Amino acid sequence: MADSIPLNPVRKNSKKTSYYNAGRAPRFQGDDEASNLDEMPLMMSEEAFESAESDYHTLPRARVGQRQRGLCWLLFCGWKVLCGCCCDCLLRTCRKRKELKARTVWLGCPEKSEEKHPRNIIKNQKYNVFTFVPGVLYQQFKFFLNLYFLVVACSQFVPSLKIGFLYTYWAPLVIVHNSIKHECVRGGTSSASVQRLFVDLQGFVLTVTMMREAVDEVRRYKRDKEMNSQLYTKLTMRGKVQVKSSEIQVGDLIIVEKNQRIPADMIFLRTTEKTGACFIRTDQLDGETDWKLKVAVACTQRLPAIVDLFSISAYVHAQKPLLDIHSFEGNFTREDSDPHVHESLSIENTLWASTVVASVIGVVIYTGKETRSVLNTSNAKNKVGLLDLELNRLTKALFVAQVVLSVVMVALQGFLGPWFRNLFRFVVLFSYIIPISLRVNLDMGKSAYGWMIMKDENIPGTVVRTSTIPEELGRLVYLLTDKTGTLTQNEMVFRRLHLGTVSYGTDTMDEIQSHIAQAYAQASASQSNSGGGGGGSTTSSTATPSQGKSQHSAGPKVRKSVSSRINEAVKAIALCHNVTPVYESRAGINGETDAAEADQDFSDDNRTYQASSPDEVALVRWTERMGLTLVSRDLTSLQLKTPSGQILTYFILQIFPFTSESKRMGIIVREEATGSITLYMKGADVAMASIVQYNDWLEEECGNMAREGLRTLVVAKKSLSEEQYQDFESRYNQAKLSIHDRTLKVAAVVESLEREMELLCLTGVEDKLQADVRPTLELLRNAGIKIWMLTGDKLETATCIAKSSHLVSRNQDIHVFKPVSSRGEAHLELNAFRRKHECALVISGDSLEVCLRYYEHEFVELACQCPAVVCCRCSPTQKAQIVRLLQQHTSNRTCAIGDGGNDVSMIQAADCGIGIEGKEGKQASLAADFSITQFKHIGRLLMVHGRNSYKRSAALGQFVMHRGMIISTMQAVFSSMFYFASVPLYQGFLMVGYATVYTMFPVFSLVLDQDVKPEMALLYPELYKDLTKGRSLSFKTFLIWVLISVYQGGILMYGALLLFESEFVHVVAISFTALILTELLMVALTVRTWHWLMVVAEFFSLACYLASLAFLNEYFGIGRVSLGAFLDLGFITTKAFLWKVSAITMVSCLPLYIIKYLKRKFSPPSYSKLSS
Repeated sequence: MADSIPLNPVRKNSKKTSYYNAGRAPRFQGDDEASNLDEMPLMMSEEAFESAESDYHTLPRARVGQRQRGLCWLLFCGWKVLCGCCCDCLLRTCRKRKELKARTVWLGCPEKSEEKHPRNIIKNQKYNVFTFVPGVLYQQFKFFLNLYFLVVACSQFVPSLKIGFLYTYWAPLVIVHNSIKHECVRGGTSSASVQRLFVDLQGFVLTVTMMREAVDEVRRYKRDKEMNSQLYTKLTMRGKVQVKSSEIQVGDLIIVEKNQRIPADMIFLRTTEKTGACFIRTDQLDGETDWKLKVAVACTQRLPAIVDLFSISAYVHAQKPLLDIHSFEGNFTREDSDPHVHESLSIENTLWASTVVASVIGVVIYTGKETRSVLNTSNAKNKVGLLDLELNRLTKALFVAQVVLSVVMVALQGFLGPWFRNLFRFVVLFSYIIPISLRVNLDMGKSAYGWMIMKDENIPGTVVRTSTIPEELGRLVYLLTDKTGTLTQNEMVFRRLHLGTVSYGTDTMDEIQSHIAQAYAQASASQSNSGGGGGGSTTSSTATPSQGKSQHSAGPKVRKSVSSRINEAVKAIALCHNVTPVYESRAGINGETDAAEADQDFSDDNRTYQASSPDEVALVRWTERMGLTLVSRDLTSLQLKTPSGQILTYFILQIFPFTSESKRMGIIVREEATGSITLYMKGADVAMASIVQYNDWLEEECGNMAREGLRTLVVAKKSLSEEQYQDFESRYNQAKLSIHDRTLKVAAVVESLEREMELLCLTGVEDKLQADVRPTLELLRNAGIKIWMLTGDKLETATCIAKSSHLVSRNQDIHVFKPVSSRGEAHLELNAFRRKHECALVISGDSLEVCLRYYEHEFVELACQCPAVVCCRCSPTQKAQIVRLLQQHTSNRTCAIGDGGNDVSMIQAADCGIGIEGKEGKQASLAADFSITQFKHIGRLLMVHGRNSYKRSAALGQFVMHRGMIISTMQAVFSSMFYFASVPLYQGFLMVGYATVYTMFPVFSLVLDQDVKPEMALLYPELYKDLTKGRSLSFKTFLIWVLISVYQGGILMYGALLLFESEFVHVVAISFTALILTELLMVALTVRTWHWLMVVAEFFSLACYLASLAFLNEYFGIGRVSLGAFLDLGFITTKAFLWKVSAITMVSCLPLYIIKYLKRKFSPPSYSKLSS
């Protein structure tokens, strides 16, 4: 009843509907269905019918947000967006992409190409000769923080703006050599020499940065050159020649040897196999390591020898280069025959670049950046952590405060004299509000986190390839994972055979083996007694099915023995598949295929199986262990070997391949010995349940196997008479020749045969999961991370793995998104999905593309509410597109993990990319930010290292800013007390020492701090949820640190001014000593878990300061050293100095310690509860 109710009735409030549709109309303008569909906007929940207008419009957030943007957005963010748009427009104008077109490719004649095609080169470099220097400089100074430091430091080259020595602004950014220190402390150092010195220093830093980038570029260049220099055999009129991969052109005839990767997209022309078939592995395209069947062009395969390819006049008409790796349309035409030969080309005739094949010959149709693999690969981006962006925003806020404070100072002066110059001097004077050492400390901290990750013995083999974003591991909300090789090992194992009344597991398989051996032994004995030839051996073995066939109407009523049912089930599994046995050959490619066959070894040890699905191989291997071995197969027949060594031959009459629509595959075979014709079918239970005879056990047992994580297949058969088959064949061939609705007509003819089939058995195959996948996924789910599985595999396979890996929990429903191809279908299906609550979503790549074309915002909003999402049949480009959609619509941090070349785009698009070194090579691992060896390591990587990195960097960044704000507050108090003069409080070495030797080590030791032990973080993953809210570094915590800095800076300065003795120089000694002690005590206040290096850093910094009091007392004077102001050594040893410093320090720090104690007592954080 509920299904008949309209999902989206027109609102009574016409204002809402018109407003909503007004924002959507331009998007669908020109669509045939736009008028009526726009009247039915998608809603997220039933409550939204009565909700307020603001709630009603929360769905298309991006569009509503754009309408609400005003002057503030233009001032703070709009200028950046406008500049970016202008730059993109200029870039597109200067670098117009050539329009991709269909092409005609003549075999072996690249000179006949109608237009110029791109070179067949791989290029992963970020810069070229002209863009290297501008690109590196832009990457260094695109952040406000670095640009600010550069402007402030450069301002000191202007004499009228100079405040103190240059090294107080430049030294924290560079590594100061001892000779630099010697030059700077000399009172007679000229301003020009100091300027030259620090220009050299800044040039040194930039040179080091450029050298590092140059080394990386050289490494990329060498890797590209190695790939582009691989040698391939090219077939020419003069014979075979060796050419580099980069020299291959469209139209070349290329011979690819066994286990070589295809250098460019090609059409499959010829192979050594008589059947013209070969198998191809596409692991670097779609992530699947299965072998897929490819068929050579029939016209070229029939040629006597390879050289005859040049004796014919033929060409290939290929469609324009596309992203889709699962489809292709083209034609092959031979002109020198009468009539002309025309063959249609499809995906089964293509060999895409980066795939692996046996020995084949092909003609190149796409090269370089027009190949499918390159079109499905995105360029790597320079990733910036969310914490860096947050600190950048806080830096802007500090800069605004700095300018406001400078304006206030100038205003209190009364804007006297050259107030513009005074204003800039105050800006420079208060520049320590934004500490120059912030970037340095954070970068060193990131390097320390990377070192800790790689040295962790619990996750051996982990490599940090991008050291700038370790904090991202602690802020993740979405984890997008590949399936094959990441969650699973892609190793299928046969686990269960169910016959309805009896079930066989791994421990009872020997019973099946004995039944099969006994059945064929009896057949062999019967054949011996009858004295017949080898062909008669198969007659006795199929006596029971023959009887059932001759009495078809009475067959269901006759109860067969268990042995005969096992025999029928195993034989059906051994026949109904697309597996081909392959034997190693010692011959290479040549025109004589017979010689190659003669050298083949047909022994069992030399046989391997190739198929488009690992399930198929697992089933055939199981029948081999049971006693029925597939020994050969071609396009027309296959042969089985019995336990007694006899060969059973079956002729293949028809094959119905597996499709996502039919969810089943079938085969019609004729037994050579008896001439009997049988249709065997196997498929998913949902597809087979309606075409098999009535039974009362299939649905229940399918559910039981699914709960065990097994992939189920229902196997059935139907015996056909010769008349039945001939009638079917004529109707089937007629349907295949139809021009209109060919697919539907063929399916209808096949379905007419699929009625009242005899149910033989139910099989259960396990796809072995990676170690500890289930507990790892549960850990991530408890941590609040939403997991999306993106795979190129079939929908049924992906759904089964989602269940077996517990990506979808047992108590969750699964909504399988129906295939949609139009906007109307997508609209109805999305409304149907909206009615589901707390269910996992399974959707195919084609349906996803349709939904994103018309209902992008709505679909993402609905999908983000699901506890888990499974996207199957996804291309590499779609995987990256999904990552970008989540980034744009949710503003949450994403992580992508995969192990194959098809995952590279997804890994590079995500905020944090993790690669696994697996069977599919190291391509994903090398392109990722972090490389691990097993999926289970991601738990510790995120829960322990990600959490620690984020919390440590947040504490470190805020403490460094506190260190700058407190001294700027003291400077402001000092200037206000002395007629608002722009005179620095501390000179020269003290400012440098304050940011480096005196406080750097204790502050930097915060990178060793941790709130809970690693074991506790793994035991309680819920602690990770708090990190995604960004509470460790927010405007709230920032304002708290600002208040602390203002309070402590005011206390330190006012206390020193009130307690100074007869000479004013004592103010510097008292205030600076109290400042150093306050910073050391604040570090101790911030630390949650003490490390022995923290204690060493505290005492070392204190010792350095005491030593400088004794030996560098000339730097504690007011004004320049040349004025002769020195610190009285006798004063610092008096009790007056000690009690005054102690009193000021106590007043500045004690209240904070009391507040911290009370907070932990009455409102403890979650981690402290666990620690206790």
